[in-house]
Amino acid sequence: MLKKIVFMLLILVSVGFINAQNTQVTIFGIIKNSADKTGLSYVSVVLKKPNDSTLVLGTITDNEGRFSLTDVKTDTYDLEFSLSGFETKHQNLFVGSLSKFIEIPMIELIPKAEKETKIDEVVLTSTKENGISNQLDKKTYSVADNISQNGGSVLQTMQNLPGITTQDGKIQLRGNDKVTIFIDGKQTAMTGFGSQTGLDNIPASSIERIEVINNPSSKYEANGNAGIINIIMKKNKQNGWNGKVGLTTGLGSLWVRQENLPTISSQYTLTPKINPSVSLNYRKDRVNIFLQTDNLYTETLNKNEFVTRNYEDGTVINSQLKRNRNTNFLTTKAGIDWNIDTQNSLTISGMFGSEKIIDRGDQPFFNGNYSQRLRLWQFLEDELKTTWMGTANYQHKFKEAGHLLNIGFNYTFHREDEKYFYDNFLPSSSGTDAFKLLSDEQVYDFSVDYVKSLKYGRIETGIKIRNRNIPTDMNFIPGVNSVLDANSGGWATYKELIPAAYANYIFETPKWEAELGMRLEYVKIQYDVNLNHPTYKSDGYNYTQPFPNLRLAYKLNDNSKLSIFYNRRVDRPNEVDIRIFPKYEDAEIIKVGNPALRPQFTNSIDMGYKYNWENGYFYSALYHRFSDGTITRISSIIPNSNLIYAVFQNTGKSNNSGLEAIFNQKISKTYSFNINGNLYRNQIDAFSVTNLYPVPNVFSTETQRIISWNLKMNNTFKFIKWFDAQLSAMYLAPDIIPQGKIGSRFSVDLGIKRSIQNGKGEFFVNATDLFNTMVIKKQVQGNGFNYTSNDYYETQVIRLGYSYKF
Repeated sequence: MLKKIVFMLLILVSVGFINAQNTQVTIFGIIKNSADKTGLSYVSVVLKKPNDSTLVLGTITDNEGRFSLTDVKTDTYDLEFSLSGFETKHQNLFVGSLSKFIEIPMIELIPKAEKETKIDEVVLTSTKENGISNQLDKKTYSVADNISQNGGSVLQTMQNLPGITTQDGKIQLRGNDKVTIFIDGKQTAMTGFGSQTGLDNIPASSIERIEVINNPSSKYEANGNAGIINIIMKKNKQNGWNGKVGLTTGLGSLWVRQENLPTISSQYTLTPKINPSVSLNYRKDRVNIFLQTDNLYTETLNKNEFVTRNYEDGTVINSQLKRNRNTNFLTTKAGIDWNIDTQNSLTISGMFGSEKIIDRGDQPFFNGNYSQRLRLWQFLEDELKTTWMGTANYQHKFKEAGHLLNIGFNYTFHREDEKYFYDNFLPSSSGTDAFKLLSDEQVYDFSVDYVKSLKYGRIETGIKIRNRNIPTDMNFIPGVNSVLDANSGGWATYKELIPAAYANYIFETPKWEAELGMRLEYVKIQYDVNLNHPTYKSDGYNYTQPFPNLRLAYKLNDNSKLSIFYNRRVDRPNEVDIRIFPKYEDAEIIKVGNPALRPQFTNSIDMGYKYNWENGYFYSALYHRFSDGTITRISSIIPNSNLIYAVFQNTGKSNNSGLEAIFNQKISKTYSFNINGNLYRNQIDAFSVTNLYPVPNVFSTETQRIISWNLKMNNTFKFIKWFDAQLSAMYLAPDIIPQGKIGSRFSVDLGIKRSIQNGKGEFFVNATDLFNTMVIKKQVQGNGFNYTSNDYYETQVIRLGYSYKF
């Protein structure tokens, strides 16, 4: 009760870390002589306030008659063009909020002997870099502002961000885990091509900011119906040598929350966390060289799940799955930016990631009253994931500002080298089984993007080609009296070819905005398996599909805007979703892929509203998504066995509707708060499917639906100069999962940050899940069985860190 009271009090006080807006553009164009159409040099171009003619900015044209005015803020202006011997010309300018670079149509000055021309109106636009975008389609968050999660992983940092929740190690946007993850605008094997992997092991210290894109336009990948999260890594561009070094350390699992069942090894407690980081940058003349290196070592009680399974014949089995994990994740990114000349630049960069995981676990099984141990399962998993990525990006800037051609090439190699050892102790026998899995993933991406600024907006178009190949070998070495699937080994090869093209048009007037785009994708997937596999055969599919997007916005006044979005997206099964090899994370709940899995297509409608005032804003979004071919994991049993098999299936139609709101307010110089809430309804329609593994069995269920919600509160305090604090609270209401429900969860985080050494040094201390309340409670119902589980995994961590900028 005390924890609940504290939690409710925290609801009354909260902080935002959404950054301030930056609405600045570059105005550019060319001025010619109306008589002979030649460029006019030395024309005075002046930007003035229309009400009092106050000078704002000014410049003169070059030898070709070209000019540009930079850092122009959103407003209405008078643009004046004058040159001795020519009539002075004026244009009314509205500077909007959609494009950084806008071209003014060609200006012709008339010699004084000719007739004066009439005044035209030009509409210019800009974008903001931080906070909720003016298009209301994207939110940007600085990792440094998230004090209560400093020093953790990217996944842990995201837990406090508005609109984001986590479940089973996956990110959810608005209650949906079909999220595509980018690093610096690109998909990589480090975070998964179309899936989520590795987020809990990437150090947050290497990240500059995180972009949440709920309504992606056609220029983005079509995969991921819930949206896109773009992780922007650090890179400094100051002149000369500069950089940052840091060290974070901490402890987790401060005490045992739930004692082990008998006969197994101890849980991890007082688990260490160590994260050194180095960022270096050198910039001189036309060259910028950068290096970012982070190493995150953690010991974690990764899982501590207590399960009770009930079968319709009256059998009751109790178990505990405990997993002690050691992880060392090294990431290094280096590269060079070369400004070849004023119009051409080239960036070449590389990234290396090495993720070493050692899992030691136990899983005892007891009868209903714990009087007899039926089985003891002990395992050791030794896993090494290695990623190499090379990127080359060439940019050509045409003479008109905002007129760009970008050409990019990206190569990724990802090796998954896993070894599993299982000791199986039964009442009358024992044995040791071993697996070795080796998977080498290679991905080639080539893209061309073209941007042209127009009088009332801009056009964006481009092409992208991806070729992906993943051969996987599983070597199974059964022990004496093995109870595992004798056909667990073998080989399989995943092949993917995706050429795509897109076009996007953006238009703006003082009151209206419109964005219309179309992406056309051809997808060819082939999955080959060894010919003697008893259940699965080689399979594949191909399609050519359009993915349109539309945004229409109306500016109610200078402080408020209403936008309506529509887009169509797809969730293609990833290689691990169709992988034929059983995964024994739990000895008696076995996860298997499905080569017959097909894409899930989703249509989304979203209406967003934002109102700004001097020290805050209110944002809300009403959304609805409806999917066909919904991908979910189905659990079932077969006759004469208590093993549960969880297999991915397409289950038909589902929908997700909700209302999201963010309220951000700065109360004073010392205190500001942010409240984010999401109320949504999830529904999975009734369906019937056949699981083929290990033998065909039919599963049917009625329609599942639930109304759920979550609430996050963040409070920022600035007590004295250079001293900040953040107090965050989160509550997640019960929700549905495949075939069941997940219980409510809540936690409280606290962080303190102190700048020292004239702002160059920084010290912080924080605590996540301050009251150790985060427990995952689930209920799953299958044909002939049901089970409940409580997972007391490690959530409470105390960290302290220091960094120094030079």
